[in-house]
Amino acid sequence: MARQAGITERIAAGGDRRADGARCHHGCANLAGRALMMDARRLLLAACIALAPALAHADGLRPLNDSALSDVRGRDGVSFDLNGFSMNGDLRVTYTRPDGASIWAGNPSASRSDSATPFSDPYRFDIVRSNNGLADIAQFKLPQNPNGEQKWQLAYDFGVSADGIERDGGAIVVSDLALYGGGWQFSTPRTQDGLALGVAMRMEIGQWALRPNGRANTVGQMGLDNIRIGATDENGNFTGQPWVIADVARQPALINALADENGPRLHIGIGAPDAQYGTGQAASGGIEIGKISFTAPGGNVDLGASRIGNIQINYLDIKFRQ
Repeated sequence: MARQAGITERIAAGGDRRADGARCHHGCANLAGRALMMDARRLLLAACIALAPALAHADGLRPLNDSALSDVRGRDGVSFDLNGFSMNGDLRVTYTRPDGASIWAGNPSASRSDSATPFSDPYRFDIVRSNNGLADIAQFKLPQNPNGEQKWQLAYDFGVSADGIERDGGAIVVSDLALYGGGWQFSTPRTQDGLALGVAMRMEIGQWALRPNGRANTVGQMGLDNIRIGATDENGNFTGQPWVIADVARQPALINALADENGPRLHIGIGAPDAQYGTGQAASGGIEIGKISFTAPGGNVDLGASRIGNIQINYLDIKFRQ
């Protein structure tokens, strides 16, 4: 409080000096003007002092001394929420091979249920400094979603064209997709050209379904129910944390173009775990499918459940042919 009052007093004093320096040919008018200015400043000062305690305690604010103010640092980044998000469209993406065969996906739809309090659990994009002297990291964090309130409903159609045959493949429908933390990292590779990536994921899906007769028709459907993906411990038990598939410092993924005698080609890989910047061990994750089933007019086929309790990606190298 004393600091705030002192600042206002200095401002007022500065104003007085400027008023003293003003000159008027009419002495009485000058004195009257100075008196009015002084009264106005005293009233403003009194109002600031009276309101300061209320303002300081509003929304948890408190006065800061010079030492505390010097420790305040800003952050680059942005937070955003997707409350009420829903989209439908006729977008179509086609991949065509040199021989003319192609595959396409189109007509996407997506919607999301929301947290009880808007903007209480947003998406975050930040630029952060690496702790080990490497390049800065662009970091996109997903909402923590602790109560599983944010759930996605997704669908799209797909088809293929090859050997003169056009075939609609049906639709992919994803129900109740919930993401719990994790996200993406983007940075500069240490020794190569391209883009270094980090990926962490904890996911639950109510159902992933392939529907050959269209997204609204479940006849002939293949369904995977109650899917879980996340980090696991040494015994294969889910820890409730995201599975770090790649990390820009400890085990970076890489996307770049490699050139050989046949020309450039797309390359995607995950490097070996780095003992210098990490433990030298790849992170463990698990995948669980609660039910695998097929539906048909004559009856349903239930193939039971499937689980992989411990997965480690120690190295991955994919090169695409032209």
